[in-house]
Amino acid sequence: MAATISDKTAISGDTLERAIAQGVLTLRQAEMLRYLENTATGIPATAPADDEKFRFINGFGDIFVTIGIALFLGALSYFAMEWVGGTGAGFTVALASWLLAEYFTRKRRMALPSIVLLLVYAASVFTATLVVAADSEALNFATLEKEGWPVVAAGLVTIAATALHYLRFRIPITFAAGVAALVASVLALVVSVAPDFAERFLRPLLFACGLGVFALAMRFDLSDPLRQSRRTDIAFWLHMLAAPLVVHPLVSGLIGTGGLTMAASLGVLAIFVGLALVAVLVDRRAILVSGLSYAGIAFGSLVRQIGLSESVVPLTLLVLGALVLLLSAGWHGLRRRLLALLPVALVRRLPSHT
Repeated sequence: MAATISDKTAISGDTLERAIAQGVLTLRQAEMLRYLENTATGIPATAPADDEKFRFINGFGDIFVTIGIALFLGALSYFAMEWVGGTGAGFTVALASWLLAEYFTRKRRMALPSIVLLLVYAASVFTATLVVAADSEALNFATLEKEGWPVVAAGLVTIAATALHYLRFRIPITFAAGVAALVASVLALVVSVAPDFAERFLRPLLFACGLGVFALAMRFDLSDPLRQSRRTDIAFWLHMLAAPLVVHPLVSGLIGTGGLTMAASLGVLAIFVGLALVAVLVDRRAILVSGLSYAGIAFGSLVRQIGLSESVVPLTLLVLGALVLLLSAGWHGLRRRLLALLPVALVRRLPSHT
């Protein structure tokens, strides 16, 4: 007679992580087990699917290890600069980051150290390749603005390096790092091929890149509406990258060196409201957070123009804080009302709003 498993049997997240670390399960198999546990049994998750859950830190051990990584790699970069110069230092730090990831990411599955090691690895590869391509230890950024080919080369090498890193370690933020390098390469290519066009249309170019990254993030989001797999973590970091690329071009043109006019301030606030609606619909708060600083500038300008210049900072902070708290409290209810206006086929693919 076949053995049966009690309905009360459950596998904890810590057990799954240990199974991955010891090679009992692959990361994909663990994700499928989590998905089956949350869906096939009909038992709801402990938090709604649209709470943007993602793993950033497992415990204080993550912080402790991250401090050690920062100290070690900081000192290593200093000595490498002394011994082998800027180019060698970049590649040395990148190699050290990879080797540290072999233990803290691949074996220990530590979240925050893995993120930091990936970012250091990608930045080191990009900087070292940029130095080699520019054929200069002392980078001249004024020259790079006119001649972007070194940035193109550095971006392409970083894309390849992050692709190898993802194949090895499967860290969700790696996608965002590679896409950031791609955006840098595209912008630098436009600067090199058509500098006059790039100078005139830099904001539209940034906005177009932001929309492209946002579309890629939504592709991952729509493929995982329950937000149970690694795809939702990849989407989270892509949204974090897309948000400033979309928000900055939209509102920076309205903020001049001489300050905001009344009409420009109202325009920035209208853009912020539109971004808030998009953020609620797709349930990604990164878009909203990226626009908070601009909304603060616009609201502060309005306060100043109506004669309350002595209370600009506290009043602006008070209003922004109240807005964030109100949105947090009414997020799910507002989502339900907005999603009711969308086609049913699209709503089914967005995160749950019940």
